[in-house]
Amino acid sequence: MQYDPLYVEGQHTSPLEFRCPALTLEGEVTVARLQNRHDLLKTLNAAERDFERNASVRNYSLLQRKAFSLLTSQGSKTAFDLSREPESVRKSYGDTVNAMSMLMARRLVEAGVPFVTVYWYHDYEEDKKRGCLGGAWDTHWKNFSCLKDYLLPQFDRPFAALLNDLHERGLLDQTLVVVTSEMGRSPKVGDHRSGGSGAAEPGRDHWTHCQTALLAGGGVRGGQVYGSSDKIAAYPAERPVGPEHIVHTIYHAMGIHDLEAFDSQNRPYNLLADGNPIRELF
Repeated sequence: MQYDPLYVEGQHTSPLEFRCPALTLEGEVTVARLQNRHDLLKTLNAAERDFERNASVRNYSLLQRKAFSLLTSQGSKTAFDLSREPESVRKSYGDTVNAMSMLMARRLVEAGVPFVTVYWYHDYEEDKKRGCLGGAWDTHWKNFSCLKDYLLPQFDRPFAALLNDLHERGLLDQTLVVVTSEMGRSPKVGDHRSGGSGAAEPGRDHWTHCQTALLAGGGVRGGQVYGSSDKIAAYPAERPVGPEHIVHTIYHAMGIHDLEAFDSQNRPYNLLADGNPIRELF
């Protein structure tokens, strides 16, 4: 539980405003009132020390202390405040909520958060206006124009700014940046939902057999391509890579090589028995 993620929410109408619900004091609860509650809690806990010797309760108490520390820490609040960034930095990323999410990721990395995930946040109404009816990167309709005129420019600018920003702050070598998805797009152009191959602006369907993942920083040597697909990008050809290899590579970049763990009955098992790290990338 102590390794569970915290979710940070943004919004399209106010891309500078981010909120972490788990770290937000609701209603009329102030930091002072929270402190009073914490003092009362310590008094109650003092009467239950014998009970707290239980391992599960000790774990709960640890999480409780961490949560209180985060709620009362000024560093937690400032990490989510994008208005503290110079306007020139914000402009380099762009003015969309996804651009600001990447800037938020850099701030969290800088604050010492060990694992940050940015989910692409799409606007259904904006997608409808552009005819990209699948939603975000789900290009069942107008695959080429949605990518060229909208999605790729919206991604390329902040992603380039993120890598440059991490590099200028001396963080890129110790931060592995991974861009991936759950699937690729069909090699045959023409999704039946958008009129097939004869449509004026055809789309592409889901395709789980072949896709691309991008890795940067974290010791990865830039400017290289690992593996290839067949001539129509339908299936892997040379040096095929599966999700298990990507995960092993992430562990390798983190310096984690022993993936043996133990269950509640102290029986050993491997967290990821299949695959190997792609050492050629480093």
